[in-house]
Amino acid sequence: MEEPNASRWLLLIHQIPPKPNYFRVKIWRRLQRLGAVAVKNSVYVLPKSDQTQEDFQWILREIQEGGGEASLCEARFVEGLADDQVEELFHSARGADYAQIAEEARRLAESLPANFDLGDARRPQLEVEIARLRRRLAEVAAIDFFGAPGREATEGFISGLEARLRETQRGEKVKGLPVIRREDLRGRTWVTRKGIHVDRMGSAWLIRRFIDPEARFKFVSARGHQPEPGEIRFDMFEAEFTHEGDRCTFEILLERIGLTEPGLGPIAEIVHDIDLKDSKFERQETPGIECLITGIAMAHKDDETRLGRASAVFNDLYEYFRRKRG
Repeated sequence: MEEPNASRWLLLIHQIPPKPNYFRVKIWRRLQRLGAVAVKNSVYVLPKSDQTQEDFQWILREIQEGGGEASLCEARFVEGLADDQVEELFHSARGADYAQIAEEARRLAESLPANFDLGDARRPQLEVEIARLRRRLAEVAAIDFFGAPGREATEGFISGLEARLRETQRGEKVKGLPVIRREDLRGRTWVTRKGIHVDRMGSAWLIRRFIDPEARFKFVSARGHQPEPGEIRFDMFEAEFTHEGDRCTFEILLERIGLTEPGLGPIAEIVHDIDLKDSKFERQETPGIECLITGIAMAHKDDETRLGRASAVFNDLYEYFRRKRG
């Protein structure tokens, strides 16, 4: 366990000469590639590890060799910034990176005609563009220290483009995967990332309400989790159930498990628009539900508590749509 007073962070504090201009830009770009975020002007932070310390040391040496001044120190925030606020800085930075990649993938998908096939002259360029997006996603994921929102959605967009290329290469039509029986998924532990938000909240509710009332949940770090026997991952990288194309995990669960209960369709549309932020369905209820979900996340850090509060919302929402249909 981490000691209560242990330093969690590394701070790089620098002063760079105003001239030449390119040197300041060069250092800024290097810091961006490392995933460092600014807490003050010329004060950059990374989570403490052997690798991040080595990365900062290289930049420190480069600043000094360029005529600037720099110091590297271990830090523990006592007053002012709290650890969760610093983590939010990383979430914001990486979330913006994911959003940019996802938007490029979405535009690329929308530019393709419905009858796109192997003989299309744009295919080589499309392969280059998809490979570039895949590399960019890997670069951002490598510096996503705290599991920022957006990675699964971005992965889904890119995987959807890759699947479309494979299908046209084989001359096949898109085929749905076989439905998984609910009884085959019972008695398992469902694993997802810590810090659950709308898609993970909704998916966990769906699992416990319609698949396995006794389902157990495990909330893990976004990086490095190795699944154990009996575990099923959802809404996380390389999960058994996660984003595919422009569909969120909630939608994938409905499709893959064949959940057709009245009332689930509208909830899926609400979860989709909150999670992917693409206004695909534009249901009038969405802004209000988004405020509720955001409020739950703001008020409760513990994931079990978040799940309990969100489940009450989804239970009532399901009852509303189920009865409204009738």
